[in-house]
Amino acid sequence: MSPDFPASSALDEEIARAELYGLLARLWYAAPDAELLAALQVAPTEAPAAGGFLEEPWRALVGAARACDAAALRNEYDALFGGIGKPEVYLFGSHYLSGFLNDKPLVQLRHDLARIGLAREASMPETEDHIACLFEVMRYLIAGEDVGVANLSAQQAFFSTHVQPWLPALCDTVAQHPQARFYAALAGLTAAFAQVERQAFDMLD
Repeated sequence: MSPDFPASSALDEEIARAELYGLLARLWYAAPDAELLAALQVAPTEAPAAGGFLEEPWRALVGAARACDAAALRNEYDALFGGIGKPEVYLFGSHYLSGFLNDKPLVQLRHDLARIGLAREASMPETEDHIACLFEVMRYLIAGEDVGVANLSAQQAFFSTHVQPWLPALCDTVAQHPQARFYAALAGLTAAFAQVERQAFDMLD
């Protein structure tokens, strides 16, 4: 996983996509530790090609990282997504798709994961519809070595079924929350990247 601005040349586009999914997964799963935060704070903010669509949201994320320390980010993450009982913002797809946690969308997700040979580890407390878990699946479908599973068709199907239908709602909720600063910037980058992904997948049809 690289915190550098994701490149977008023809040669490394797939690697860049996988790395960005990995970085997003890490940041949505937990606040960045001191090492990752330090890397973000010195990350380049110029896109490989001028005017890249992700350049501004990436610059905003790096700027937000530079304005924080690790303790402040832990507090922000806990205030938004943690706490006892109902969090301020849910990070689980079922909540947005059906209004309930552990509902039918999660059952369908588990079925689709089983078909590609993936399952949640017993030590993982979060259910599979956590946004970080879904992004890790996308990274696997991009970078996995089994081309029977890791291919564009599988990526398109998984993204359109389990990510795109609810990700904009999550990003909007976080971006508008008064306690979100770094995570508002992360929501902006996530939404922009999802738009790029959706448009690219639409071209496959």
